[in-house]
Amino acid sequence: MGQDFSNTETFVNQVKEYVNTRVAQLKLSFAEKTSRVVAKMIAVIMLALVFFLFLVLVCTACAIAIGQWLENFWLGFLVMAGIVLLAGFILWISKDRLIIRPIMNA
Repeated sequence: MGQDFSNTETFVNQVKEYVNTRVAQLKLSFAEKTSRVVAKMIAVIMLALVFFLFLVLVCTACAIAIGQWLENFWLGFLVMAGIVLLAGFILWISKDRLIIRPIMNA
């Protein structure tokens, strides 16, 4: 009878160790997945900022070039603003096909 109690106690201790190990494994897995998502978000944000800065500088250069060509700087900026607005409108219309679906598929 004493040996049965000892075997049961050993089994209970092994089950506790197994549960604790699984909980620790799940915590580590969650931490790994969370850190991977955060790292990807930071990379995407940094890439978006660099692309935005590039776009601003290119648009400014184009506006100055158009302004020199039209011999009126503010008209160059106005034309460039219209082009950017038109591009934004086209992007807004086609956002489902160009942005939402690829992100959902990824």
